[in-house]
Amino acid sequence: MSGDIIGGLSARIRAGGAVVTAWVGINDPAIPEQLAREGYDSVMLDMQHGAIDLAGAMRGIGAAALAGKPAIVRIPVGEFATASRVIDAGAAAVIAPMINSADDARRFAGFMKFPPLGQRSWGPRAALTLSGMIGPAYLHSANAITLAIAMIETREALDALDEILATPGVDGVFVGPSDLSIALNHGAVVDPHGADVDAQLTHVVARAKAHDKFASIFCFDGAQARAMIARGYQLVSASTDQLLLRTAARAELAAARQ
Repeated sequence: MSGDIIGGLSARIRAGGAVVTAWVGINDPAIPEQLAREGYDSVMLDMQHGAIDLAGAMRGIGAAALAGKPAIVRIPVGEFATASRVIDAGAAAVIAPMINSADDARRFAGFMKFPPLGQRSWGPRAALTLSGMIGPAYLHSANAITLAIAMIETREALDALDEILATPGVDGVFVGPSDLSIALNHGAVVDPHGADVDAQLTHVVARAKAHDKFASIFCFDGAQARAMIARGYQLVSASTDQLLLRTAARAELAAARQ
């Protein structure tokens, strides 16, 4: 990442580049710092399904910054006030789950952006330091450098995709393929790699480009991340902290017990 820690993420995406992010659900700041030092472009802190609480997210943002990498936070469903708190703490982007309508998107953007795009209140506690800016400069730059990312994971979100993407203050969308698969097959099975989901992946990235926004997606491993980048996704995960631990543990145990 070039430039300041917060602004480097948006600059890379707006320039058309791809970002491979670590996915962290364990509530210990050593995890995001270590993964950031291993070469991930950013660190995603999961407050929705992970064990990370608000204090843990704030520590994780700082730990990633120690390694020179920006942090992204996925907030719990509907907790838009938490979005404001984590960007004040220096998060470069926020992913909001279950954005199913233009109204959801507008409320999310309202907490993420300063006027005239939103109603974010002033108090960038750590964001000033991590952006390298003083108050007036940060005020005039924050809407551009702090990314608001809406999750697309339901039939309702797919139906409202163009309206969500057209919402001022929403910078991009993030596909949750597991939840999307459950929605598309009416709860029959979790199949994030199924044909129905795959067809929608093409649709989402095409509509994002049409609105001059970016598309991002959860990926279970590096091979899938590479494939999604090739399809036009600009922000992708590559495994998770728990998956990495499980995979490494099983491999080492298998080697030890042969």
